[in-house]
Amino acid sequence: MRVLQRLAIGRGVLPALIALTGFRVALAESPAEPHMAVVTPVFSQLVMFSLPPEFKSPKATYEKNSGSFYIREQVPEGETLGRWSRMITLSGTRGLATNPNATPQAMLARMSGDFQRNCPDSFSTAAPGPQKVEGYDAYEVIVSCGRAQSGKETYSESAIMLTVKGSNDYYTLQWTERGRDSAETRAIDVAYWTKQLARLSPIRLCPIVPGEAAPYSSCAR
Repeated sequence: MRVLQRLAIGRGVLPALIALTGFRVALAESPAEPHMAVVTPVFSQLVMFSLPPEFKSPKATYEKNSGSFYIREQVPEGETLGRWSRMITLSGTRGLATNPNATPQAMLARMSGDFQRNCPDSFSTAAPGPQKVEGYDAYEVIVSCGRAQSGKETYSESAIMLTVKGSNDYYTLQWTERGRDSAETRAIDVAYWTKQLARLSPIRLCPIVPGEAAPYSSCAR
C-alpha cells in the first residue's frame, strides 16, 4: 500500500527528467549496529539518513524523479518491491516550502487520511508531533492498518513518517513494516516506532555545495 504512492504527486507523475543517485559512506553509531550514510541530492538540498545493516545493497531498490516529485525506496537484501517486510522511503516535493498554506503537520494529515482509506475498519494512528531536523520544522506521525490487501494477499502495514520543511522543498522519510494481518485495530507502540525511526539517524538537510561531487563529504561527515 506504500503511502507515498497514493498521493496525487506520487509515482503516477511524468517519467523522470533527472536521475538522482544516493551515495553512501561508512557510519557507525554503535559497535553493535554499523550503519551506512545515504546522501542524496533532492532538488534544493542534500538529504542524509542512515541505512541499517539489513539494507545491505548500496543501491536503492527503486528511485524516480519527475522533476517535481522525487521518491527513493529500499527494502532489505533478498526482498523485492512485490514482497517485503520493511521499507525505507525518502520523498521530496519540489517548491512546496514556498507555499504559505503548507505545513509538515498538514502534509502528514493528508498522507494519514490516504492510509486510512485502505483500511477504515482497522486503522489506528498516533502523533509524536512537532520535531526539529537541523533547525528545520518537522512533524512525526505513526499510522497502522491491521488488515490491508494487495491482490489476494492480506497483511498488516504500519509506518512512522517524518516530514521536514526544507529551505525550498518538503521531504518525507518513512519506515514501513508489514506483518501478519488482523481484523482488530492495533494499539500503537510509540516507543517501538520511535526507536525504528531512530535507526535512520542522524537525519540531515545540507546545502548543495557548488562543484561538490559524491560522496558529498560536506554533509556525510
